[in-house]
Amino acid sequence: MVLLGLMVLLFALVVSDLYSLPWFINVSESQGPGTILHSFSFNCSSSTPTLELLNVQPPTTFFNPPSLTRWQGIYVGKVTLSSSARLDALAVNHYKLQLRFTCGNRVMEGPLSVDVQRDPGHIQCVGRFASPAGEIIQVPETVTPGARLYTLLLPGLELQGAQMNIISAQDPPHFPGPFSINEQGWLRAPSQGLKGQAQKVFQLQILVSFGQGHHCHGMMMVKVLPTPSGQVSFLKQAQNVTIPENWVPGSEVVQVRARGFDVRYEILSPVPSPLFSIGRTDGIVRTTAPLQAARAIGAAITRVQVKAFEHLQPWTSAELDFTVNVRPVNRWPPRCLPALLVTQIPETAPMGTVLNTLTCADTDFADVTLDYQLWFHSPPGSASLHLRDKTLEVNATLDCDTPGACFQHAASILVLDGGQPQMTTEVPVLVMVTPVNEFSPACAPLTFWVREDARPHTLLGSVVGTDMDYPHNSIKYYIPGGPATFAVDPLSGKVHLLGPLDYEQQRLYRLTVLLIDHSQDQDPTRHRSGSCTITIEVEDVNDHAPECDPPFQELTIYTPLGRSIEVTKVSCWIPQEPQRLAFSYSIMGGNSQSRFSLQGAVLVHNDFVLGPPWPEPPCTYELLIRVADAGPSIPHLSTTATITVHLFPWSTSTVATSNHRTTVPSMMPPLLMKNTEAFWQPEPWFVVVLTATGALLLLALGWLLSRLLCRLAKVLQAPSKPAQALLLNSIQRTEGSVEGFMEAPRMEMSQAPSSIISLHFDGRAQDSRTGRDYLFNTRTGSPRWL
Repeated sequence: MVLLGLMVLLFALVVSDLYSLPWFINVSESQGPGTILHSFSFNCSSSTPTLELLNVQPPTTFFNPPSLTRWQGIYVGKVTLSSSARLDALAVNHYKLQLRFTCGNRVMEGPLSVDVQRDPGHIQCVGRFASPAGEIIQVPETVTPGARLYTLLLPGLELQGAQMNIISAQDPPHFPGPFSINEQGWLRAPSQGLKGQAQKVFQLQILVSFGQGHHCHGMMMVKVLPTPSGQVSFLKQAQNVTIPENWVPGSEVVQVRARGFDVRYEILSPVPSPLFSIGRTDGIVRTTAPLQAARAIGAAITRVQVKAFEHLQPWTSAELDFTVNVRPVNRWPPRCLPALLVTQIPETAPMGTVLNTLTCADTDFADVTLDYQLWFHSPPGSASLHLRDKTLEVNATLDCDTPGACFQHAASILVLDGGQPQMTTEVPVLVMVTPVNEFSPACAPLTFWVREDARPHTLLGSVVGTDMDYPHNSIKYYIPGGPATFAVDPLSGKVHLLGPLDYEQQRLYRLTVLLIDHSQDQDPTRHRSGSCTITIEVEDVNDHAPECDPPFQELTIYTPLGRSIEVTKVSCWIPQEPQRLAFSYSIMGGNSQSRFSLQGAVLVHNDFVLGPPWPEPPCTYELLIRVADAGPSIPHLSTTATITVHLFPWSTSTVATSNHRTTVPSMMPPLLMKNTEAFWQPEPWFVVVLTATGALLLLALGWLLSRLLCRLAKVLQAPSKPAQALLLNSIQRTEGSVEGFMEAPRMEMSQAPSSIISLHFDGRAQDSRTGRDYLFNTRTGSPRWL
């Protein structure tokens, strides 16, 4: 009982919106006063609640007014048995208590049905039989010998096989003969009869034994009445009564009336009567139990025999038979299992897949045929599900790959019975379709073009993956094992440049982009993958300037008047792009008086001056040559080559002597002298040692140089043949050691002795480039380096 109460309490708390439905509890007839029949839990915070017992059907005082206490913030109500409670399932086995709970303005009212259950182990002597005065029986003295005078009814007597014996003395002359009682509780008159025993009272003490060591005592008083002087008769004879089965216990079925003095009524058949009882004084036949059980026990049609007798002369009696027909009433809707159908299926479930099968029964009619109907709520009119008889199946192909297609299917199965009125049960249905990752993502091959001078993080383009599973954009992108030059955004598929590009080293990249889908299956670990190839072509950009070798040249040339002389050829190329050979050349600076011009890569000295020989001293030009790449590629990059040219004019010269004149041909080819300087960077310690050593050496050389200059001055003032010869040999040795002469004049010493003698250096200058001193002839321009 306690477990049942807790289950009902839990049901009442959880299903708060069904509070108006009745509660049903079962109680054993062995329960005594103070027993808690039911507990209620209520939430009420607005005011002090109340719990009332409005009425009890059939009327009785067995139930106390319900109590209401507060426990841990919740109000708990209890219904208990009163001190007068004597439950007897044979007398009344069903009570209906109407309860009302009030919490402020909120009122809840509902019935509490109490079914009294038989307790086979609870047998006791109850009623007037167990009282000290005992049960009084009045019988006429004309009763038939051995007739059944009375039936002793005890709860559970017929189930326990009880033994009944009269243990009091029945010795004559006080008794005409012994009374007897059998195991069914039938008390019979003595076999000698009771004639002549009028006005006598026979006291019988009866022992009821059952089980092992279980027994009880009772008293019966048999009062013998004289022969009746009148008769008892019913006003109406045989009649049939039809009542609906939904009548509650205590409902009036029919009232019988008999003519006589102080008439009493009792039911002779059936005994015991589980469904009906009769008022002892008013003759009203009432129901004693719910009539729904009438069909279960085969009492849908009950033949009732009623006896009417005078109170003082019970032998004066009459009997009446009538039939009670219990008409079935459709009171309860069908009951179905499961009461709530919740299931989930994958979207790949084939047609005809069984989701569930309902098991429904009608508690009113066992053989009724139920009708099943399927109603859809969301999405309305769905054709995905189908109800075949009472089996719910998949009717169409389920698909979660379109927006809004893979949702919950909410529906209801209506179960209708065939009774009157027709009752309906609704079974909510919730079918959740789960997605399945069916398709692999894919993407189309793409080609991107990018300039080789693009900066890092440059966006090249986007890889657009497609997936037939929903959601269609749940794709992540990867470049497995690809070069570090490129990267793809895992979410958007955008391809970015990470490192520098070089058209000359690699012009084409082929990358495999891996696509992996996610969030498209009920199992989050289930993925599908695909791939595609993207091609990245590097566009050539002119990003390497030409390089010249050498970048700096220093040249010394001798030029005749009025002629163009090729000075040098600028040699340039692009090491990174050796295939590029087209360059443009221009003189950007240092070309004063436009003495020089470029013929392609060749530097030419132009001298178109006409007139007397060139009187100026040698001059130096520092030319800046701009070398730029040519062709369609832009931008055009350039470099600058520096060429330092020392010009010494070459002209016809004569030296006057006392005997003859030697003429030097004026059209002698120019002499080109090229000086290349090497650069060396020593270690710091070596510089220190070299500096100290050099300082000492300079002192020694300075002293030696001063001596040589003094001697040279004397030689110049008074030249002699040996000195001139010595000077000529020195000049020839010096000229032979210089690198880069383009041509040397072919002169034989024997053919021009006067020219050698007449060679005289009458000028001195310092080279602006190298800082070296040299001597020169003011007429011929011939130099001699010091």
